[in-house]
Amino acid sequence: MEGRKSVNRPPTPDPVEEQEEKEPSLQEVINVKLVESGEKERLMDLLRERLIECGWKDEMKALCRAFMKKKGRSNVTVDDLVHVITPKGRASIPDSIKAELLQRIRAFLVQASV
Repeated sequence: MEGRKSVNRPPTPDPVEEQEEKEPSLQEVINVKLVESGEKERLMDLLRERLIECGWKDEMKALCRAFMKKKGRSNVTVDDLVHVITPKGRASIPDSIKAELLQRIRAFLVQASV
């Protein structure tokens, strides 16, 4: 079997190319519909309003100030603040606000027939 030649095969497709050719995911379709309708901006405004009302925004400001005081103002970057505050911020959003936004998104999806 010394004289055997390799079989000429087509190149293996690149995984990135496969992703470009596939249909958009449901999440991508929903996001496009939210943006196109203007509902995403309305939801963002509602979220900002609710977070201010419940004191979440002030709480995050206080955490940022405390972190900056601890590390020294000149030793803190925006990336540092984002890295430290994001997990705490996400975890401290009240469940009632999450539920309200989820309900609004569901109502939009029913109305938009997605």
